[in-house]
Amino acid sequence: MKPRPARGGPLAWRLADHGNLRRPRAAAALSAALLAAAAGAAPAQTAPQAPPAATPALPSAEPGAVDPFAWLEDIHAPRSIAWVNAENARTAARLETDPRYPLFHSQALALFTAQDRIPIPDFLGDRLQDVWQDAAHVKGLWRTTTPASFRDVQPAWTTLVDLDTLSKAEGRNWIFKGADCLAPHDRLCLVRLSDGGGDAVEIREFDVRGAAFVPAGFHFASGKQDVAWVDADTLLVARDWGSGTLTASGYPFVVKLVRRGQPLDQARKIYRGAPTDVRVSMRVLSNPKGFVERVLIARNVGFFETRWFDVGHDGAVKPLDLPAKGVLHGYLDGRLIFGVRQDWPATATHPAVPAGALIAFDPATDAVQTLLAPTASQTIDAVAVTQGRVLVSLLDNVAGAVDVYAPGPAGWTSRRLDLPAGSAFALRAADHGSDAAFLTSESFLQPTVLWAVDAAAGSVTAVKRLAPRFDASADVVEQHFAVSADGTRVPYFLVRPRTLAFDGSTPTVMFGYGGFQISETPSYRPELGKLWLERGGAYVLANIRGGGEFGPAWHESALREHRQRAFDDFAAIARDLIARKVTSPRRLGIYGRSNGGVLTSVSITQHPELFNAAVIESPLIDMLRYQHLSAGASWIGEYGDPDVPADRAFIAAYSAYTRLKPGVTYPEPYITTNTEDDRVHPGHPRKFAAELKALGDPYLFYENTFGGHANDADPELNARRWARHYVYLAQKLVD
Repeated sequence: MKPRPARGGPLAWRLADHGNLRRPRAAAALSAALLAAAAGAAPAQTAPQAPPAATPALPSAEPGAVDPFAWLEDIHAPRSIAWVNAENARTAARLETDPRYPLFHSQALALFTAQDRIPIPDFLGDRLQDVWQDAAHVKGLWRTTTPASFRDVQPAWTTLVDLDTLSKAEGRNWIFKGADCLAPHDRLCLVRLSDGGGDAVEIREFDVRGAAFVPAGFHFASGKQDVAWVDADTLLVARDWGSGTLTASGYPFVVKLVRRGQPLDQARKIYRGAPTDVRVSMRVLSNPKGFVERVLIARNVGFFETRWFDVGHDGAVKPLDLPAKGVLHGYLDGRLIFGVRQDWPATATHPAVPAGALIAFDPATDAVQTLLAPTASQTIDAVAVTQGRVLVSLLDNVAGAVDVYAPGPAGWTSRRLDLPAGSAFALRAADHGSDAAFLTSESFLQPTVLWAVDAAAGSVTAVKRLAPRFDASADVVEQHFAVSADGTRVPYFLVRPRTLAFDGSTPTVMFGYGGFQISETPSYRPELGKLWLERGGAYVLANIRGGGEFGPAWHESALREHRQRAFDDFAAIARDLIARKVTSPRRLGIYGRSNGGVLTSVSITQHPELFNAAVIESPLIDMLRYQHLSAGASWIGEYGDPDVPADRAFIAAYSAYTRLKPGVTYPEPYITTNTEDDRVHPGHPRKFAAELKALGDPYLFYENTFGGHANDADPELNARRWARHYVYLAQKLVD
């Protein structure tokens, strides 16, 4: 689903420096430091919630059972909104009146709006672009500068779109969602704007040279849609064309050719998938000079299965001989750079290719060359393609490295970039018209560095360094392995005080995701450091099964009927932390969002004895109905289909919405979501909170009114969000 933001996600912790605070280490001293701003005032608490007068109607796992809280799925209904407003007021009274909240909020806001943050560039013709948000530009500036000026401490930026001004003029809440620009000059762009931060976008044509939207240019009303340039007057478009053109997941499955000035109802159909698909999209592949060489159709018949088609100049559509499980990373010298995610048996045109490998595929001859076949401890985390090179971000036992691959007469050769050891790397941008690229390095305690890459030379240069956002001198990072229920060794990272007492008293937050082959790697998160680590807390990153840390096999080992393995891995890490006396159940909290919300909601229902806090953000929780909510049907490949009896049986065994039981003491969770999340339906957390209320169990619920699935559409929203998170964690794990 990619139900999480980018490390960033279907999930993260980020902030700027606000001065050094004392670093007490014992739990009592930590509590005192967190309360210092309030001169020792006690945090606000709510009175215990009275149990219901009678046995409430509760959700049942039985097929056809009536869901007593189904009305909360009606997102904008007055009754639902009134319920949300009441819950928000109750939670704000608990968290925002806590004496720590003003300090946490001010520190978070300073971090999210700091002027010395690193701008993350992308290529736009012969210039660089980024989107910048700060206190004066909350919604952001889409802007450009020259490559030479970008290296200055204060680059000379030219604003293309001021999102705050545009929103005010149009009475909308525009969130920038990227731009698709016409190569090679990138003068004309198709700008994606989301009203409120959801995945549905309005698309408008923009003239970069004139810094203005094109009058009577291409314009598509809001929806979940894809567009791609064929030439300056022609687009390929996949969108809602009318009744019966969206899949059950809410995505388009019909691709049409749209010419400038042509009414949409006259657009020519190029390809039609099926309503049972997840979605259909397209890729237009150009050479470095911008000449279109190939047009591909990607038919996602499942979330992890794609059928690829080559569209000829005559419009004929030919299937490509590529494995169904794989991802297209780019195009180089007529070859597709393709990641294979299943074992691919040998044929007359290619040797056998193991799952996890990276290949170059020639669609004209079906010939295959293997660039890299990772070992059992490795995985390919990301790939970027320049004019003549392929950059590969590799993990080995969750330790990062970046290699550059070059084609040659004897095959592909590689060289490793000279980058800091012990860091995680993110490929940020690659220029298809040259061999320039950008990547970042970071770790839990080392601030982010932006590197300019010359892929042809195999060299890197640091161009921007983030100043430290918190005092990391008193902390250390360790990697440990826990043994899961079936004997599997599961790695995790522990960030802890050097002087940790190992008596179980350290407040500890454990993060997990475990899904969709997404690898969780070390990252520099200023708000985590400033609001938690600097005050003596510990942090754990769990690399559980379902993720991609060890390639496709690590992911597939927790798919569908094997999902319990991910939950067992998470519980095993919690027990390992307790056994090592890093922390104790009283001081251990968990955090997860999106797919991580499945993990955290299940964890507190299966193992309430292990945890005392759980931040459950933008979560899936009603796993017996998720496939009928928002984009849920697209994730059947990950979880299974509850409408199929055999699948329903194994999903019902863990679905937290129907696993709560009267008389069990659960840790009080903080459940949070977003009204405009059109990916993971806000009905999931709403209904879970309502069920806890019916049982008389304590809980907190808060729903932001905009921001979409990522929940971080502007810095002010994000500052309030993280301030509430850390106040809650301090109340539960420190006090």
